[in-house]
Amino acid sequence: MFIRLLEVADLLRHYGRRREWADGHAVGRRGEDIAQRFLQRAGMTIVARNYRMESGAGEIDLIGWDGDRLVFIEVKTRQTDEFGAPDRAIGPGKQRTMLRAARDFARHAEVAWDQVRFDIVGVILKRPPAITHFRDVLI
Repeated sequence: MFIRLLEVADLLRHYGRRREWADGHAVGRRGEDIAQRFLQRAGMTIVARNYRMESGAGEIDLIGWDGDRLVFIEVKTRQTDEFGAPDRAIGPGKQRTMLRAARDFARHAEVAWDQVRFDIVGVILKRPPAITHFRDVLI
């Protein structure tokens, strides 16, 4: 029952965003909502969302603690898997900007670089959403 209420609240929030944002942006935010709940249920503590450096260069979708590891998470969302898995859309340019932003966040949080991990969460928006979590990917 509680999970069902969360899904309804998420859908209402998503439809409200669709009025304000372009369709692609609303889909991405919905995927981030789903990924955040998925990771929290798996025991991760999310501490930041859509983190950007002060310069504006580089963004990280989700940042959380998994035990003693600071995890930087890139979320890729697609409405279908017709053109392949969402995680395949992370190219070298995105990896460089993520790395820059991660170093900036870790430095400000005073976290040693050997305590850092990068994950990717792919979300395909079907009923129910298909979620794939890749842990400790090399950036």
